[in-house]
Amino acid sequence: MAPSHVLVPLDGSPLADDALAHALEVFDCPITVVNVVTPLDTTMSEGGVLEVDEARLEEEHERADRLVERARERAGERGRTVETTVETGEPAETILAYVDAADVDHVVMGGHGGPKTGTLRRLLGTVATAVVGEAPVSVTVVR
Repeated sequence: MAPSHVLVPLDGSPLADDALAHALEVFDCPITVVNVVTPLDTTMSEGGVLEVDEARLEEEHERADRLVERARERAGERGRTVETTVETGEPAETILAYVDAADVDHVVMGGHGGPKTGTLRRLLGTVATAVVGEAPVSVTVVR
């Protein structure tokens, strides 16, 4: 059965961009793009190293707004529209909560974000792993 609402989490990585392109190409249903801003006091953020700074948090929200605006533009180039949202929280938990709250029945996401080396790859790779393992809906991972 074809999905009726697809969620595409974007983190600014090339694979996330590929996931959006895939969703726009394959699914003829409403698509929502979400960017999750990680609070500075969580372990996946820089908060463990740097002090909480309102200016830094504002920069992250501005970055998120640019990412979802770019997604709207990319969809428009294909004659499509997407809904967009910026959420705050731990990425995997926030994506899973959004799936439940917004009646999403399919997720399309990149396999990992950020650089392909070091700790950042392992941390961001855990988001896709958690979503695949815990989502109550189908998940397509683009690599």
